[in-house]
Amino acid sequence: MSSRPEPQRLDQLLVALDLFASRSRARDAIQRGTVKVDGKVVTKPSLVFSADHTFTIEDPAQDYVSRAALKLVAGLDHFGLDPAGCECLDVGASTGGFTEVLVKRGAAHVTSIDVGHGQFHPRLAADPRITNIEGLNARYLEPDDIDDRPIDFIVSDVSFISLKLALAPALDMAEPGCRCLLLVKPQFEAGRDAISKAGLLKEPETAPAVAAELERWLTEEMGWKSLGLIPSPIAGGDGNEEFLLAGMKPEDEE
Repeated sequence: MSSRPEPQRLDQLLVALDLFASRSRARDAIQRGTVKVDGKVVTKPSLVFSADHTFTIEDPAQDYVSRAALKLVAGLDHFGLDPAGCECLDVGASTGGFTEVLVKRGAAHVTSIDVGHGQFHPRLAADPRITNIEGLNARYLEPDDIDDRPIDFIVSDVSFISLKLALAPALDMAEPGCRCLLLVKPQFEAGRDAISKAGLLKEPETAPAVAAELERWLTEEMGWKSLGLIPSPIAGGDGNEEFLLAGMKPEDEE
């Protein structure tokens, strides 16, 4: 007679049952209320269960290589932006969550760049619609880095650097009429003195003002038109509030 499964933390158990690829993905899904145990939503990853319960996963993030994809989906839908047929640039691609959203929504091609190495999901790297460039610092981006491809649509999710530094070259290189959807992380814009040892804003109430400064920079210094600034429906993995900034590069005047 077989023994009953040993009880485990819910996030660990879901990985053991091959319902999630990693404990962090499982934990995030649980905390967002997308996991049910015996038909009831459970939001604490530390609760202990055995494997003989019924687990139901209703997590839209499972359709993508990272939860960050849901942030871009929310922004595209809110602002009515459509990357279909566009030559896109994903700045700070990491595992490729934003890139995956773009190709699923019909982008003609996505150039995905990141200063790091070995993060991009192999499934996306094999997609002929995607060019993945590792070890490229967007702060020093040049047209020949991306084979002089036009840029019709820009998305960005960068950390540990201000968007003002990371995006200026790409915004300058973009075609007239190009649209952008940028994830604004105030903790990387406010300066070191404004951040706690845990990486959180010491004064969270300042986050909207920090994000608004990025919108001002986009319009007044980069010459783009703002299409709006909204809070991201999903907080950062560290708990910091994030924002989505949409913009369009004005068409050349005749």
